[in-house]
Amino acid sequence: MWSLESIKRQFSVPDDPELVLAQARALSTQVPLMYAMVVVNTVILAVSHAGAGPDLLTLYAPAMLSVLCVARIVSWLRGRQRLNDIDVARRSLRRMMRVMPVLSVGFSVWTVALLPYGNAYQQSQVVFFAGVTTIGCMFCLMHMRAAAVSMGALQLVPFTIAMLMLNNVVMTAIAINLGFVVAGVLIVLLGNYRDFADLVASRSTMARKQAETQRLSDENNRLANVDPLTGLPNRRWFDRQLDEMLGEANADGTAIAVARIDLDGFKAINQTFGQTTGDRVLAETARRISTVSPSGSFVARLGADNFALITRNVQSDAGLQRLGTELCRALRSPFDLPDANIHLSASIGFAASHPGDTAEMAYDRADYANSVAKRECRGHAVVFADRHDREIRKVRQIEHELHTADLDKEIHILFQRQFDTATNRTTGYEVLARWNSPVLGEVSPMEFIPLAEHIGLISKVTQTVLRKALAVSATLPKHIRLSVNLSAHDIGSATAIKAIAGLLKQAGTPRRIDFEITETAVMRDLDQANSSLLTLLALGSRIALDDFGTGHSSLTHVQRLPLDRIKVDRSFVTDICNDRTSQAIIKTTTELCRNLGISCVIEGVETQEELDVLVGLGGTVIQGYLFGRPVDADTMLAQLARERTVRSGDARRASGAAG
Repeated sequence: MWSLESIKRQFSVPDDPELVLAQARALSTQVPLMYAMVVVNTVILAVSHAGAGPDLLTLYAPAMLSVLCVARIVSWLRGRQRLNDIDVARRSLRRMMRVMPVLSVGFSVWTVALLPYGNAYQQSQVVFFAGVTTIGCMFCLMHMRAAAVSMGALQLVPFTIAMLMLNNVVMTAIAINLGFVVAGVLIVLLGNYRDFADLVASRSTMARKQAETQRLSDENNRLANVDPLTGLPNRRWFDRQLDEMLGEANADGTAIAVARIDLDGFKAINQTFGQTTGDRVLAETARRISTVSPSGSFVARLGADNFALITRNVQSDAGLQRLGTELCRALRSPFDLPDANIHLSASIGFAASHPGDTAEMAYDRADYANSVAKRECRGHAVVFADRHDREIRKVRQIEHELHTADLDKEIHILFQRQFDTATNRTTGYEVLARWNSPVLGEVSPMEFIPLAEHIGLISKVTQTVLRKALAVSATLPKHIRLSVNLSAHDIGSATAIKAIAGLLKQAGTPRRIDFEITETAVMRDLDQANSSLLTLLALGSRIALDDFGTGHSSLTHVQRLPLDRIKVDRSFVTDICNDRTSQAIIKTTTELCRNLGISCVIEGVETQEELDVLVGLGGTVIQGYLFGRPVDADTMLAQLARERTVRSGDARRASGAAG
């Protein structure tokens, strides 16, 4: 004997996703046909009874039922393109199971009410309508057992009872005949439904087995050579392909071109919109690069937001520049995603191969051109040229001079103001290192700082800068603090931190010094970085996270590091007046700092318009050329003296006005 739960299960949408999808696809054609048939039959029946019954039964009721049927036709036709989604398919079937009984009862009530009216022919047509329409609907619903059974029962049972109550031998005979016919049809339909369900289950089982076999066959190749997110070749496949194509080019006396493609500011996308959106951007980036690249090119994803390209079809510098322009234009177009509209750019480095090149040599030139693009013309392409070769030789010379430099004599420091717009006063200065080599002259920090890190001299540079900064801090007003940058080596080395702590203790003014660290610097060893920073905090110094938003996991660092301040990277200020993404990041960051009770400095502000936008987003402490370029110690002291004079004058005027 069936339980209530089993009966309920028989008259509900099945749990099997494959069966649900198959039912939805089948019904997407059959259900609109069913409702169309019902509408036509209803109109014919209503017209044939015009004048034989009241307007309610011959006009208004059939009109209302027909409108509901047409609405269901439109609903199914509009939703049929989305029925491959299991959730959409399941909702459609459940909606049908709710709506169909209501319409069945409505038609049943209408036909029962219409049956007594009219002559024998008209009554026979009502019987014909009920029988033929019901059987037709059951056949249309044959792939949904619960719908076919409930529809037949709700339509014919009340109508059959009404026919029997007429006490007419012919009507009684028709009712009995109709019942047997419907019962036979129902048996056939239930058998067909079982066969349909078994076929779907068998097909699903076979498809799963085939898919599993194919998956196992493809998995090793995918893991070894293919990037799973974009479907492009990975770094392993790229290295092998580059070596093969170079070998062929060297043998043929031809050349190939290599490109490295980096997205600009991509990390902020993950932080703002989430990793899912970031993955969609990467997948779309891969598609655009593949589309724009010349036929026969080899496109790969090297990792993160880095892509590469190898082509035989373009070797001239002009041709490579044109290709780079096309790629940059394609990647600059907005990424119109379901949950965001994202604007990005890409920096690209190209290099043509030379006879006898190895894969490493060709790629290194493209990589250097890419670094030039990111440094000098972000969002554009750079083709490796003779000047870049000269730059590489210059780098080697700088390395040599750094090894032999007298840093105490050759390093000097400048100071850039940090201004609080809320209190209208200077709160501190960032200490910037400058190197004046007797051989090379003035060397940009963008050149010598990375090299110092690379060759292991950065700790000596840091300690030299700190000693000079401590000497100057003793001459400053008590509320002015100086910020000194620490490198990855500084905070990752217990020896380096011990030397820095010794300088602070010796100077006796550690509470006047802030230390700035970058997210990249703490990534090597977060635990060691945390220990190093706690050592400095114990001496009364403060810690600022520099270039916030450009690292891999900023919020993780904010949570785990003992920070007093966050500095928002200047890249978010460049287009702050127009870029909503940058505005959202800065607004979120300022609110985060307020909630955590730490201060926030926004770097790179150069115009009043940028300042107005930033203040509106909650920024108060600003650093940038708008408030002054880096200056020497004497100029800094003069600035502070002028500021004190102005504030004193304002205070006297305010006091006089109050008196």
